[in-house]
Amino acid sequence: MTRIVRFADDTETVRTGVADDTGAIRTFTGAPLVAELLRLSAAELRTLVEDTASGPAAADEREVLLLPPLDGLMELWAAGVTYERSREARVEESTEQSVYERIYDAERPELFFKSQPWRVVTDGEPIAVRDDSELNVPEPELALVLNRHGETVGYLVSDDVSSRSIEGENPLYLPQAKIYAGSAAVSSGIVPAWEVETPDALGISLVVWRDGEAAYRGTTSTAAFHRTPRGLVDHLWRSQPFPDGAVLSTGTGIVPALDFTLSAGDVVETAIDGVGTLRNPVRAGQAELDWLVEAISHPLTRRAHRSRASG
Repeated sequence: MTRIVRFADDTETVRTGVADDTGAIRTFTGAPLVAELLRLSAAELRTLVEDTASGPAAADEREVLLLPPLDGLMELWAAGVTYERSREARVEESTEQSVYERIYDAERPELFFKSQPWRVVTDGEPIAVRDDSELNVPEPELALVLNRHGETVGYLVSDDVSSRSIEGENPLYLPQAKIYAGSAAVSSGIVPAWEVETPDALGISLVVWRDGEAAYRGTTSTAAFHRTPRGLVDHLWRSQPFPDGAVLSTGTGIVPALDFTLSAGDVVETAIDGVGTLRNPVRAGQAELDWLVEAISHPLTRRAHRSRASG
């Protein structure tokens, strides 16, 4: 499986390339940003990726630091209430149940901004739960990688970490429930869209590990998706440009019951067939993610936190 990756070497030079199943990385000429790649059409990007993949290996992903594959003016957005289970969970938790019942069948979907690139974490890095929230959950989702033209050119595994208690208290608190340090995680490699044969029938699984045991397990499939991904993209692109493309997380079909909440020390593991895996330890409080500010200029800062996360 080919993946488009963004990575830093020991000199903190950030490059992009194409990784294969052996871990070999073939770099793009000129070290473009992922954002620059998303300025290309889908056909142009495919030609570039395939040409690059046929060249000599320049790095090994085991010897570099894989970074979240978002940069430049890219944005991470998310959709809500796109599976029946999500509607049921929102109705169950909310003081304003009719809001979620109506949005499920409405023509206009729920779309919300999730993160700028520098706040996104990737595989092995910690996510966080808000210290002012009593009920917090992971939300495993298929994410679409979209070029500036709104074409789906790739896929990622995404975790839209959320505070159920804050959103449930009042839907107007949605930004606080969804947007904070440690709330957005994506897998480290973009799987090109042309390599995923059945994006409308991909199995999605979630395991939350606690003290070595599975505290929660859940599964779903994109076949249960209530909306079309194309419809979500059309609404997102309707009133604003995305000059460097965007990533759109398409909503979750896995939501634990109200008696489950994430705890510090848990490890959240998500897998999507044909796309990849995402594994993140849970920290308590956004202060645990303050290092993301330093990582803007010094990407190798992530290495220490990733080592601590895996320990």
